[in-house]
This record gives sequence, structure tokens and C-alpha cells, in this order.
Amino acid sequence: MSFADKFTQLMQRPGDAPSGKEDVPWTLKYAGRGLGTVGSLMAILMGLLNCPGIILGKVWCFLGGVFLVLVSFIVICCEAPCCCMFIDHVQRFSEVVDNRPYWNRAAAYCCLAILPLLICQELSLFFGCALIFGTGVIYGMMALGRKATAEEMRAAAAMEAAQPSKPPVSMRDNLVTHAQPMATAQPIGFLPTPFDSNV
Repeated sequence: MSFADKFTQLMQRPGDAPSGKEDVPWTLKYAGRGLGTVGSLMAILMGLLNCPGIILGKVWCFLGGVFLVLVSFIVICCEAPCCCMFIDHVQRFSEVVDNRPYWNRAAAYCCLAILPLLICQELSLFFGCALIFGTGVIYGMMALGRKATAEEMRAAAAMEAAQPSKPPVSMRDNLVTHAQPMATAQPIGFLPTPFDSNV
């Protein structure tokens, strides 16, 4: 058994079907799972670095650090439930998250990563949030799916070129049925005076 097969078995959940979501490249799957796991562990440390700030009176940075630890814990529960196996219902929560589309996870990670930075703008918080945001970006790329092959793109371009072209849109086409032509329309704010010869 190769190292990749052993690693796949370690990262696979008990109820995970191996045939699900096959159109995603394996590199993105491992990158998302790896950055989510390692990045959330690093983000927990970065959040804990801000917690002693309460001694110096930095209450908002303390709250930002606590919130980053909470966000990181949510991410690690989704990505590596084996790290939280002694907490009840983590496995079930992870399975629910895995059954959702990738764009849901991407949106959740990106939004959750921004929230601690709204509370406090420290460098350690920024680094921890960037790791979680990067995980969301990887899941967003997974949601886009695999790029088409060169033959498929050539076939699509040939089909588009073979279709009859649409007639060009004229500037004089009216969007409203009874609109005045552009040449006779009066400028906005024009008030005719009694001395005007056109009135």
C-alpha cells in the first residue's frame, strides 16, 4: 500500500463514500483539508496570543482572539473531526457539512474569517484569519469544478463561431415604445423662456 493510499484512509471519514464529488482534482481536496486542519490549529495559537491583551486593557483584541479560537474550532471540527473525537456530535456535524456543496463551505469559511478582524486589527489575528480565508478560497475553487479539456474548449469555440451572429444593436433603438429620438430630446433642467422662439 502506497503512502497516498494510507493518507487517504487516514483522512477518510467512516461514513464517507469514495465516489462522491469526483470532478474535483485530488490536489485541491488535499490542499483544502490540509490547510483547513493545519491552518485552524495555527489560527487557534494566533487567537490565544491575543488573549493576554486583556491585562493591558485591550478588551476588543481579547474578544477578537476568543472569536478567532471559536472560528478555528469550527473549522477543525469540519475538516479533521479526528482531532475532536472526544466531543459528542462532532462526527455527525462533520458529515452534515461534508454533504453540503463546496460553495457553502467556501462562503462560511470566508465570512467567518473576516469577523475577528472586524473586532480587532492585530497582526496575529490577521495571520490566523488569512489561513482560514485561504481554506475558503480553496473550497471556492473546488466549487468551480475541473477545467474543461482542450478538445472540449475547441469544440465549444467552434460551435459558437458556427452560430449566426446577432444583428448589431443600434443606438437609436428605443427601450421604451414612445420615447423621443435622441437628437430631439431636451437636456435635463432646460426651462423654456417666453422669449424662446421654439415655444
